[in-house]
Amino acid sequence: MHKPSERVVIITGAVGNLGLATAHAFQSAGDKTVLVDRSQDRLCDAFASLATSPDHLLAGGVDLSDPASLSKLVDDTLTRFGRIDALVNTVGGWRGGKPVHEEDLANWDFLFNVNVRTTLLCCRAVIPQMLKQGRGKIVNVASRDGLAGSAGYAAYSASKSAVLRLTEALAEAVKASNINVNCIMPGTIDTPQNRTATPGADFTKWVEPVAIADVIEFLAGDASRAINGAAVPLFGKG
Repeated sequence: MHKPSERVVIITGAVGNLGLATAHAFQSAGDKTVLVDRSQDRLCDAFASLATSPDHLLAGGVDLSDPASLSKLVDDTLTRFGRIDALVNTVGGWRGGKPVHEEDLANWDFLFNVNVRTTLLCCRAVIPQMLKQGRGKIVNVASRDGLAGSAGYAAYSASKSAVLRLTEALAEAVKASNINVNCIMPGTIDTPQNRTATPGADFTKWVEPVAIADVIEFLAGDASRAINGAAVPLFGKG
């Protein structure tokens, strides 16, 4: 088994709140990271000190909804590091507020693209290499809202529920090949954006990105080898 310091980890959405915390968690553990975003400029701004590091790859210009773009990402990762030990899918989005019969169909399309399609395609892109290696870890990001629907959250809840089912199906499909697929279910994440959106909320009940990143880092390591197809609740104190 590889020591944590030997992991090569692809992290999508690396410049987001959760992506940044996750990247820092793996980097603090001594891992090699492939940091993925649609914008190379955002990556360079967020990870300026890593731009010339041989142990990290700033993979900008990647369209996670495009299989060809993801194929290039995998090729670039293998060219640099020779393997892919873990994939962490932090990319996601939220829209909502309206009843099901009034919600704009464009929001349904957006949420299923950003939450489900990107997760599916990223997993499909790395699994062949993990099968070849005979090992790998995948961590997806679902949500507490994926457990049950509520008024105004139908499209978001449905998309995150699909991530849960996708994770379970993938885990069953590849577990015999020593590949673990799990997901996390955060509650409300303590981000500047969420604080601005709900200024009257009790922020102490929310879950911090660094706390979520710690669980992700654990699920991508050997210590979690007996966990497969799980959906880990990360609700903070809410």
